[in-house]
Amino acid sequence: MQTERLFERIDSIHLEGITKKYGHGFAVKDLDLEIQGGELLILIGPSGSGKTTALRMINRMIEQDAGTVTINGINTKDADPVRLRRNMGYVIQNIGLFPHMTIGENIGLVPKLEGWDKERIKERVRTLLEFVSLPPDMFMDRYPRQLSGGQQQRVGLARAMAMDPPLFLMDEPFGALDPILRKQLQKEFLKIKNEINRTIVFVTHDIEEALVLGDRIAIMNQGELVQVGPPEELIFNPANELVADIVDTQRKFKHMDTLKVKDLMSPFDEKYVLEGRTETCDAVDVMTERDLETAFVFEGERLIGQVTMVELMKCRTRSQKLSDVARPVKIFQPTDSVAFALSEMKSTGEYLAIVMNSNDPIGILISDEVLLKLI
Repeated sequence: MQTERLFERIDSIHLEGITKKYGHGFAVKDLDLEIQGGELLILIGPSGSGKTTALRMINRMIEQDAGTVTINGINTKDADPVRLRRNMGYVIQNIGLFPHMTIGENIGLVPKLEGWDKERIKERVRTLLEFVSLPPDMFMDRYPRQLSGGQQQRVGLARAMAMDPPLFLMDEPFGALDPILRKQLQKEFLKIKNEINRTIVFVTHDIEEALVLGDRIAIMNQGELVQVGPPEELIFNPANELVADIVDTQRKFKHMDTLKVKDLMSPFDEKYVLEGRTETCDAVDVMTERDLETAFVFEGERLIGQVTMVELMKCRTRSQKLSDVARPVKIFQPTDSVAFALSEMKSTGEYLAIVMNSNDPIGILISDEVLLKLI
């Protein structure tokens, strides 16, 4: 029989006087924080600031020594911890997929424990895989070791969504990914967040990720809350030097017109190169092995365009070659101005461009990353 829900939706979460002590030191000390229903709240701070401990006290994976956590007025101490956690999706950096289970079995585990029948579980798994851009026919029967890091993260999110929880707790879910993959998954996650309309508490060490994703950002230090507010408040009105340093408030005084593309591009890695004669299904395997979500297609030294994993997985025939399906990609020279590059990318809605010195790829320009450096 399915466990009765504790919460159909989240109206508010209150952390009041939350304290956790290990030995003589405080991991979290007298933390007061309100999380609003429907928002994405970021917890960020230096290593050891208490952000992950605070997150885990919400679902009672760590029990507080003092203080209360209430969700919609219900004290979590009064709830059965297993039942409490089944009202929450939990996503971590290392994902925690069971290696001996297929992807379908991993996603369907909690529904199975809840007593769902096989057909209902299968239909739910297929729906969730489609939702996170993983074709179910291709992925349901695979094992975690056969997936790239980005694909595993999508599975982790799908598993967290299996019971349609009103609350998601996410502990540095993109922290181990390379910059391009992280940016792409952040964009996809924002779309998912807007579609599911759930409350999300998200721990990160990356201020740029926090500024992109967060409705509000809570900055912690030495177990205490230093400041909480929307990104623009923290940038323009930091509470102290620590906050100013974390959000790098001096960035707003940089002058974009003096900077060149070479100043803000990321180095190019040969792993992003695929040959135009490569067939689409083979390319999916190569990109999975290299842990890529985006790649650039070349014929010899000539750049053809770009492809993404999501687009390639929609190609059902092996007869297509990458040169036939590659999309155009913006190309800039290292001496082009950043203002020109961003204007060109905005005009076509592109967030990714390649930097070429003659015929040689030397860098990648990611618009969101550049904009955050220029705030």
